[in-house]
Amino acid sequence: MDYAKNKEKVSLIGLCLDELRSLSEQVGEKTFRGQQLFDWIYRKNIDDYNLMTNLPGTFITELSEKYKFHPLVLAHCSESKKEPTKKFLFRTENGHMIESVLMHDGNRSTVCLSTQVGCAVDCQFCATAQMGFLKNLTAGEIIDQFIQIRSIIEEPPINVVFMGMGEPFLNYRSVIQAAELLHQPDGINLGFDRITISTVGIVPKIKRYTQEGHRYKLAISLNGVSQEQRLMIMPISKAHTLDDLLAAARKYASISRRKLTIEYVLIEKLNDSPEDAKTLKRLLRDIRCKLNLIPYNEIGGPYRRPNDDRINAFLAQLQNVSFPVTVRWSKGTDIDAGCGQLAIKENIIND
Repeated sequence: MDYAKNKEKVSLIGLCLDELRSLSEQVGEKTFRGQQLFDWIYRKNIDDYNLMTNLPGTFITELSEKYKFHPLVLAHCSESKKEPTKKFLFRTENGHMIESVLMHDGNRSTVCLSTQVGCAVDCQFCATAQMGFLKNLTAGEIIDQFIQIRSIIEEPPINVVFMGMGEPFLNYRSVIQAAELLHQPDGINLGFDRITISTVGIVPKIKRYTQEGHRYKLAISLNGVSQEQRLMIMPISKAHTLDDLLAAARKYASISRRKLTIEYVLIEKLNDSPEDAKTLKRLLRDIRCKLNLIPYNEIGGPYRRPNDDRINAFLAQLQNVSFPVTVRWSKGTDIDAGCGQLAIKENIIND
């Protein structure tokens, strides 16, 4: 592998252990130097060659000439006035902008990572969709969001969700690589249950994920109880129907023996009636899952959040179901950091 292309410095973050070992050999060092470099970057969270005290000077000189650490530059940070939530704006090497969110809930902290610049699935209720699709992020660009956030907060995040900008399963390979780097016991060492990958329902990739036996948590955004409902707000449903999605979800839960998370955004007078709740109950009754109900976060379009009476009426129909039900109120909505609110705005870019 040619790491130093066109005399441009290549980012070390995103390279796995085998790649760092190969890099070491390429510059005339023993392979164990790659293990040491992996340890400094991922476990010790060091991005200064001068602090890597067990690396020889010749190796450091070679690295500093050809390689850099970060593929992203932190451009801006916004902090919610309502709750302990922060939103981070990052710039990629080619000038694209992405956002990540850090949320705290008691002693639990979670970082929400983006996987694409913009998004191609065009969900009608999501702000990211209004950007269109610009590019897939590399594994390094995905994991660097976590690494940089970890470096500037007091306590490292203990959970990661791939639920930021973009559809993770349309950038499948890079997302799995990033998840593996997050989990690597000799590195960041996040447990499988600390990592969640979310999808709007890319059925072939759900099947692939099931076949490959990945142990990270899987979340599916359902957001409707009929094909017609999903088509109104999620055009991807034309290619991946509700019936096919439910079949893939059922098979995943059965084969993996892991509890699937079903995300359901409640949108006023679209999918929030008591009858919708009854249908949802029926659809999920034979799937090993838990249900997260998410009151819609408004983005200035035609859709509205249901009032408390409508939310409670919906919940009333889900009593005594066979699966856990929670209402997940998004954090950081005052800084547009809530579910479905991530989008790049010119006034932030130009700050």
